[in-house]
Amino acid sequence: MHSRATRLKEAGLPVTDFGPVLAEESHPLLFATVSGAHLYGFPSRDSDVDLRGVHLLPAEALVGLRRPEETRSRMWDRDGVEMDLVTHDLRKFVQLMVRPNGYVLEQLLSPLVVHTGRLHAELVNLAPGVLTRHHAHHYRGFARTQWRLFEKSGELKALLYTFRALLTGIHLMRSGEVCAHLPTLLGEVAAPAYLPELIDARAEAEHGPAGYADATAVSRDVEMLHRALDVAQAGSGLPEAVGAFDALHDLVVRARLRGRAS
Repeated sequence: MHSRATRLKEAGLPVTDFGPVLAEESHPLLFATVSGAHLYGFPSRDSDVDLRGVHLLPAEALVGLRRPEETRSRMWDRDGVEMDLVTHDLRKFVQLMVRPNGYVLEQLLSPLVVHTGRLHAELVNLAPGVLTRHHAHHYRGFARTQWRLFEKSGELKALLYTFRALLTGIHLMRSGEVCAHLPTLLGEVAAPAYLPELIDARAEAEHGPAGYADATAVSRDVEMLHRALDVAQAGSGLPEAVGAFDALHDLVVRARLRGRAS
Protein backbone atom coordinates (compact mmCIF):
# COMPACT_ATOMS: atom_id res chain seq x y z
CA MET A 1 0.00 0.00 0.00
CA HIS A 2 1.39 3.39 -0.99
CA SER A 3 1.97 5.97 1.72
CA ARG A 4 0.39 9.40 1.46
CA ALA A 5 3.75 10.96 0.62
CA THR A 6 4.36 8.42 -2.15
CA ARG A 7 0.96 9.10 -3.72
CA LEU A 8 1.59 12.84 -3.69
CA LYS A 9 5.00 12.42 -5.29
CA GLU A 10 3.67 10.06 -7.97
CA ALA A 11 0.99 12.63 -8.81
CA GLY A 12 3.69 15.14 -9.67
CA LEU A 13 3.15 17.30 -6.61
CA PRO A 14 6.01 19.33 -5.17
CA VAL A 15 7.70 17.82 -2.16
CA THR A 16 6.49 20.10 0.61
CA ASP A 17 5.09 19.96 4.12
CA PHE A 18 1.50 21.19 4.09
CA GLY A 19 1.23 20.94 7.88
CA PRO A 20 2.37 24.46 8.81
CA VAL A 21 0.01 26.06 6.27
CA LEU A 22 -2.97 23.98 7.35
CA ALA A 23 -2.20 24.73 10.99
CA GLU A 24 -2.84 28.42 10.26
CA GLU A 25 -6.53 27.77 9.57
CA SER A 26 -8.79 29.51 12.07
CA HIS A 27 -11.19 26.58 12.37
CA PRO A 28 -10.47 22.85 12.79
CA LEU A 29 -10.02 20.94 9.53
CA LEU A 30 -11.71 17.58 9.00
CA PHE A 31 -9.66 16.89 5.91
CA ALA A 32 -7.74 18.44 3.05
CA THR A 33 -7.01 16.72 -0.25
CA VAL A 34 -5.54 17.61 -3.64
CA SER A 35 -8.02 18.18 -6.46
CA GLY A 36 -7.71 19.60 -9.98
CA ALA A 37 -5.24 18.49 -12.63
CA HIS A 38 -3.04 16.55 -10.19
CA LEU A 39 -6.02 14.44 -9.14
CA TYR A 40 -7.14 14.05 -12.75
CA GLY A 41 -3.75 12.74 -13.79
CA PHE A 42 -2.63 15.40 -16.24
CA PRO A 43 -0.81 18.21 -14.43
CA SER A 44 1.50 20.44 -16.41
CA ARG A 45 4.91 21.62 -15.28
CA ASP A 46 3.35 24.92 -14.17
CA SER A 47 0.06 23.65 -12.73
CA ASP A 48 -0.95 25.18 -9.43
CA VAL A 49 -1.89 22.96 -6.49
CA ASP A 50 -5.59 22.88 -5.67
CA LEU A 51 -6.28 21.89 -2.06
CA ARG A 52 -9.88 21.27 -1.06
CA GLY A 53 -11.39 20.28 2.25
CA VAL A 54 -13.81 20.80 5.11
CA HIS A 55 -13.59 22.93 8.24
CA LEU A 56 -15.82 22.90 11.31
CA LEU A 57 -17.40 26.11 12.57
CA PRO A 58 -18.31 26.38 16.26
CA ALA A 59 -22.02 26.13 17.04
CA GLU A 60 -22.21 29.80 18.06
CA ALA A 61 -21.17 30.84 14.55
CA LEU A 62 -24.38 29.34 13.18
CA VAL A 63 -26.92 30.46 15.77
CA GLY A 64 -26.03 34.14 16.11
CA LEU A 65 -26.74 37.15 13.90
CA ARG A 66 -23.47 37.23 11.98
CA ARG A 67 -23.19 35.50 8.64
CA PRO A 68 -21.13 32.32 9.10
CA GLU A 69 -17.94 31.84 7.13
CA GLU A 70 -19.15 28.69 5.41
CA THR A 71 -16.54 28.87 2.65
CA ARG A 72 -12.92 29.91 3.17
CA SER A 73 -10.37 30.53 0.42
CA ARG A 74 -6.67 31.23 0.67
CA MET A 75 -3.86 31.44 -1.91
CA TRP A 76 -0.11 31.51 -1.42
CA ASP A 77 3.16 30.79 -3.19
CA ARG A 78 5.45 27.99 -2.04
CA ASP A 79 8.84 27.67 -3.71
CA GLY A 80 7.49 29.20 -6.92
CA VAL A 81 4.37 27.01 -6.98
CA GLU A 82 0.97 28.67 -6.62
CA MET A 83 -1.28 26.94 -4.12
CA ASP A 84 -4.85 27.56 -3.11
CA LEU A 85 -6.95 26.10 -0.33
CA VAL A 86 -10.75 26.19 -0.40
CA THR A 87 -12.74 24.65 2.42
CA HIS A 88 -16.44 24.47 3.24
CA ASP A 89 -18.00 24.19 6.67
CA LEU A 90 -19.10 20.61 7.33
CA ARG A 91 -22.80 21.36 6.99
CA LYS A 92 -22.40 23.12 3.65
CA PHE A 93 -20.17 20.35 2.34
CA VAL A 94 -22.66 17.66 3.33
CA GLN A 95 -25.50 19.67 1.76
CA LEU A 96 -23.49 19.56 -1.47
CA MET A 97 -22.85 15.84 -1.00
CA VAL A 98 -26.54 14.97 -0.93
CA ARG A 99 -27.04 16.73 -4.26
CA PRO A 100 -25.84 15.12 -7.49
CA ASN A 101 -22.50 16.90 -7.13
CA GLY A 102 -19.59 14.80 -8.32
CA TYR A 103 -17.08 17.56 -7.66
CA VAL A 104 -17.31 17.41 -3.86
CA LEU A 105 -17.27 13.61 -3.91
CA GLU A 106 -14.04 13.68 -5.91
CA GLN A 107 -12.54 15.95 -3.25
CA LEU A 108 -13.75 13.71 -0.43
CA LEU A 109 -12.53 10.51 -2.09
CA SER A 110 -9.29 11.89 -3.51
CA PRO A 111 -6.39 9.52 -2.77
CA LEU A 112 -4.10 12.58 -2.57
CA VAL A 113 -4.65 13.26 1.13
CA VAL A 114 -2.69 15.94 2.98
CA HIS A 115 -4.77 15.98 6.18
CA THR A 116 -7.30 13.52 7.53
CA GLY A 117 -9.06 12.31 10.67
CA ARG A 118 -11.86 10.14 12.01
CA LEU A 119 -14.70 12.29 10.66
CA HIS A 120 -13.11 12.26 7.21
CA ALA A 121 -13.12 8.47 7.35
CA GLU A 122 -16.79 8.49 8.38
CA LEU A 123 -17.70 10.75 5.45
CA VAL A 124 -15.80 8.46 3.07
CA ASN A 125 -17.69 5.45 4.40
CA LEU A 126 -21.01 7.22 3.87
CA ALA A 127 -20.18 8.45 0.35
CA PRO A 128 -21.61 5.36 -1.45
CA GLY A 129 -24.96 6.19 0.13
CA VAL A 130 -25.24 9.48 -1.73
CA LEU A 131 -24.45 8.16 -5.21
CA THR A 132 -27.41 8.13 -7.59
CA ARG A 133 -27.89 7.85 -11.33
CA HIS A 134 -28.56 11.61 -11.32
CA HIS A 135 -24.82 12.22 -10.91
CA ALA A 136 -24.68 11.67 -14.66
CA HIS A 137 -26.24 15.15 -15.02
CA HIS A 138 -23.30 16.69 -13.15
CA TYR A 139 -20.70 15.12 -15.43
CA ARG A 140 -22.70 15.77 -18.57
CA GLY A 141 -23.06 19.45 -17.67
CA PHE A 142 -19.43 19.83 -16.66
CA ALA A 143 -18.28 18.25 -19.92
CA ARG A 144 -20.46 20.61 -21.96
CA THR A 145 -19.11 23.64 -20.12
CA GLN A 146 -15.52 22.56 -20.74
CA TRP A 147 -16.28 21.75 -24.39
CA ARG A 148 -17.65 25.25 -24.95
CA LEU A 149 -14.49 26.63 -23.36
CA PHE A 150 -12.37 24.46 -25.66
CA GLU A 151 -14.30 25.67 -28.71
CA LYS A 152 -13.53 29.27 -27.72
CA SER A 153 -9.94 28.89 -26.56
CA GLY A 154 -8.62 25.80 -28.30
CA GLU A 155 -6.71 24.97 -25.12
CA LEU A 156 -5.71 21.40 -24.40
CA LYS A 157 -6.61 21.72 -20.71
CA ALA A 158 -10.29 22.30 -21.50
CA LEU A 159 -10.32 19.40 -23.95
CA LEU A 160 -8.85 16.99 -21.40
CA TYR A 161 -11.31 18.23 -18.77
CA THR A 162 -14.10 17.44 -21.23
CA PHE A 163 -12.95 13.87 -21.77
CA ARG A 164 -12.20 13.36 -18.09
CA ALA A 165 -15.71 14.41 -17.03
CA LEU A 166 -17.40 12.15 -19.56
CA LEU A 167 -15.27 9.12 -18.72
CA THR A 168 -15.72 9.65 -14.98
CA GLY A 169 -19.48 9.83 -15.46
CA ILE A 170 -19.60 6.70 -17.59
CA HIS A 171 -17.43 4.78 -15.13
CA LEU A 172 -19.59 5.91 -12.20
CA MET A 173 -22.83 4.87 -13.87
CA ARG A 174 -21.44 1.46 -14.76
CA SER A 175 -19.47 0.63 -11.62
CA GLY A 176 -20.92 2.78 -8.85
CA GLU A 177 -17.42 4.09 -8.12
CA VAL A 178 -16.02 7.61 -8.40
CA CYS A 179 -12.74 7.69 -10.34
CA ALA A 180 -11.41 11.08 -11.43
CA HIS A 181 -7.98 9.90 -12.66
CA LEU A 182 -7.98 10.02 -16.46
CA PRO A 183 -5.03 7.63 -17.07
CA THR A 184 -6.78 5.01 -14.91
CA LEU A 185 -10.08 5.56 -16.71
CA LEU A 186 -8.40 4.90 -20.06
CA GLY A 187 -7.89 1.30 -18.96
CA GLU A 188 -11.46 0.83 -17.78
CA VAL A 189 -13.66 2.72 -20.25
CA ALA A 190 -13.42 2.64 -24.05
CA ALA A 191 -11.79 5.95 -24.95
CA PRO A 192 -10.12 7.54 -27.97
CA ALA A 193 -6.67 6.08 -28.62
CA TYR A 194 -5.03 9.51 -28.88
CA LEU A 195 -5.78 10.55 -25.29
CA PRO A 196 -2.45 9.31 -23.83
CA GLU A 197 -0.64 11.50 -26.36
CA LEU A 198 -2.71 14.51 -25.30
CA ILE A 199 -1.97 13.78 -21.64
CA ASP A 200 1.75 13.71 -22.40
CA ALA A 201 1.48 17.00 -24.31
CA ARG A 202 -0.35 18.62 -21.39
CA ALA A 203 2.63 17.96 -19.15
CA GLU A 204 4.60 20.59 -21.04
CA ALA A 205 2.39 23.65 -20.47
CA GLU A 206 -0.62 24.73 -18.43
CA HIS A 207 -2.28 26.62 -21.26
CA GLY A 208 -0.94 24.90 -24.35
CA PRO A 209 -3.03 24.76 -27.53
CA ALA A 210 -4.61 21.60 -28.84
CA GLY A 211 -4.12 22.54 -32.47
CA TYR A 212 -2.48 19.23 -33.30
CA ALA A 213 -5.68 17.35 -32.41
CA ASP A 214 -7.95 16.42 -35.30
CA ALA A 215 -10.95 18.70 -34.71
CA THR A 216 -13.39 16.47 -36.60
CA ALA A 217 -12.30 13.34 -34.76
CA VAL A 218 -12.38 15.08 -31.40
CA SER A 219 -15.89 16.42 -31.94
CA ARG A 220 -17.09 13.00 -33.07
CA ASP A 221 -15.54 11.27 -30.08
CA VAL A 222 -16.99 13.73 -27.58
CA GLU A 223 -20.46 13.15 -29.01
CA MET A 224 -19.86 9.40 -28.89
CA LEU A 225 -19.00 9.58 -25.20
CA HIS A 226 -22.07 11.71 -24.49
CA ARG A 227 -24.18 8.95 -26.02
CA ALA A 228 -22.29 6.36 -24.00
CA LEU A 229 -23.02 8.33 -20.83
CA ASP A 230 -26.73 8.44 -21.71
CA VAL A 231 -26.78 4.68 -22.20
CA ALA A 232 -24.81 4.06 -19.00
CA GLN A 233 -27.20 6.25 -17.00
CA ALA A 234 -30.25 4.50 -18.42
CA GLY A 235 -28.86 1.10 -17.48
CA SER A 236 -27.20 2.07 -14.21
CA GLY A 237 -27.79 0.08 -11.06
CA LEU A 238 -27.41 3.21 -8.95
CA PRO A 239 -30.52 4.29 -7.04
CA GLU A 240 -32.76 7.24 -7.83
CA ALA A 241 -32.49 8.79 -4.37
CA VAL A 242 -29.87 9.38 -1.69
CA GLY A 243 -29.90 6.74 1.02
CA ALA A 244 -27.47 8.17 3.56
CA PHE A 245 -29.25 11.44 4.40
CA ASP A 246 -30.15 10.54 8.01
CA ALA A 247 -26.68 9.16 8.78
CA LEU A 248 -25.05 12.32 7.39
CA HIS A 249 -27.44 14.51 9.39
CA ASP A 250 -26.47 12.66 12.56
CA LEU A 251 -22.76 13.05 11.75
CA VAL A 252 -23.09 16.82 11.28
CA VAL A 253 -25.04 17.25 14.54
CA ARG A 254 -22.60 15.08 16.49
CA ALA A 255 -19.54 16.89 15.13
CA ARG A 256 -21.05 20.32 15.77
CA LEU A 257 -22.03 19.59 19.35
CA ARG A 258 -18.60 18.13 20.13
CA GLY A 259 -16.91 21.07 18.39
CA ARG A 260 -14.01 18.94 17.25
CA ALA A 261 -12.85 17.77 13.85
CA SER A 262 -11.69 14.37 15.11
